[in-house]
Amino acid sequence: MSFALLVLFFIQFFSQSLQQFPRPCTSRDVLQSKRCCPVWPGDGSVCGSLSGRGFCQDVAVSDLPNGPQFPHSDVDDRERWPLVFYNQTCRCAGNYMGFDCGECKFGFFGGNCGERRESVRRNIFQLSVSERQRFISYLNLAKNTVSPDYMIVTGTYAQMNNGSTPMFANISVYDLFVWMHYYVSRDALLGGPGNVWADIDFAHESAAFLPWHRVYLLFWEHEIRKLTGDFNFTIPYWDWRDAQDCQVCVDELMGARSPLNPTLISPSSVFSSWKVICSQPDDYNLREVLCDGSPEGPLLRNPGNHDRTRVPRLPSSADVEAVLSLTQYETGPMDRRANMSFRNTLEGFASPETGLAVTGRSLMHNSLHVFMNGSMSSVQGSANDPIFILHHAFIDSIFEQWLRRHQPPRTHYPTANAPIGHNDAHFMVPFIPLYRNGDYFLSTKALGYEYAYLLDPSQRFMQEFVTPYLQQAEQIWGWLLASGILGAVVAGIIATIIGVSCRRRTKRRKASGYGERQPLLNSSEEEGSASYQTTL
Repeated sequence: MSFALLVLFFIQFFSQSLQQFPRPCTSRDVLQSKRCCPVWPGDGSVCGSLSGRGFCQDVAVSDLPNGPQFPHSDVDDRERWPLVFYNQTCRCAGNYMGFDCGECKFGFFGGNCGERRESVRRNIFQLSVSERQRFISYLNLAKNTVSPDYMIVTGTYAQMNNGSTPMFANISVYDLFVWMHYYVSRDALLGGPGNVWADIDFAHESAAFLPWHRVYLLFWEHEIRKLTGDFNFTIPYWDWRDAQDCQVCVDELMGARSPLNPTLISPSSVFSSWKVICSQPDDYNLREVLCDGSPEGPLLRNPGNHDRTRVPRLPSSADVEAVLSLTQYETGPMDRRANMSFRNTLEGFASPETGLAVTGRSLMHNSLHVFMNGSMSSVQGSANDPIFILHHAFIDSIFEQWLRRHQPPRTHYPTANAPIGHNDAHFMVPFIPLYRNGDYFLSTKALGYEYAYLLDPSQRFMQEFVTPYLQQAEQIWGWLLASGILGAVVAGIIATIIGVSCRRRTKRRKASGYGERQPLLNSSEEEGSASYQTTL
């Protein structure tokens, strides 16, 4: 880790936190008023209204019907998100975004969010050694830095006495996203030890699977940029097509297997010291509690030593191409039983060869999770393993290929009768600021990012070969400039010394009567040898 990152680590880790719940919205007064409209520090007004950034507005949720998968009502805080907690939030204008409208929308940069820029996500194996090291150091920094902007909720709204007794906890930047993935997929608590409804998930097994994870990665990328100050940072992806093993499971990347225990990470990897959170859902259900972000043991991974009847191999290039050939995004019941559904097949509940739903097997996206045979193999705790990020970035790129190939209108995304939380107009759980599912059923081009392997050949050459060298040159430009100046000074000193020496020599020769009178180069045939004379 560079000195700059070490300094940044200490600043972030030891600084006091500011007041996936915005800190300003976790107080008793806010919870009881249900008004999450923080003041933007930039101008001291609510939602930055004085600067035209946004305004406080009532939250309007869709009343279109859900599917039959969740037969309950008013028993879970995530229903009709975010109304249980807040019925007013900031509505940002123009290119502004954030819970207080103090940030820029995805793809926009600058003080006034007027600079549009396209970022390129690259294959992790195309990164230079220094870029890989920087990526790992950013992950570790995020793991060890308390989020200055967000907290996690550690109890239900009812357990908080309808907001009069707030239950929130600090969380690191990385673990914030682990908790979010847990919270969106956790079972619904119905009252009583172990009395839960498991067939509920606001980010998996239906239409929102791909848009939700797209926003999840964008938000994660955004938070890393804020943490490090590196606004050129992009998430790398792992292209696992036709892989025979875990290619990224080496100490230089995501950590090799420990020689002492095959389920642990090598001591040579920084990830061997990581502790997981939100990995014991059965225990939470039994105690009728939520994950509170407490460490629960080491990161586990044992790739390849899984149930091979469930996952005989990792997906092939032919599998990916077969999935991309499916023309319908969502079909039938719009859950894991859907046939000929691009979403269901890519998620891994249907065969890429036939498009038909299967049971007892985990394919495509699901197969990587099972293959890792550890922390990543449980849905609620899977984001504990940083391989999750590389994996889902590649899944997102396949989603992007499908969008470009078929160019579906937004009407192809279900507006009603999808499982709870998956309709077009539903807000994504547990994001604040709010994002609608259907708004992210569109190309990455509109969101300001691209994948290197989807670029045309000339652009791909620039991104994978030329740009990395230019970026490295930019990073060491100061040293190059200083070296050039120093070299010029040294050369000048040497030239001066030589000049002075020559002048003294010439004066001595003139004084002794043996001044130079012959040509610079003189060849004498009479002498039978060459005579080379120079003043130097």
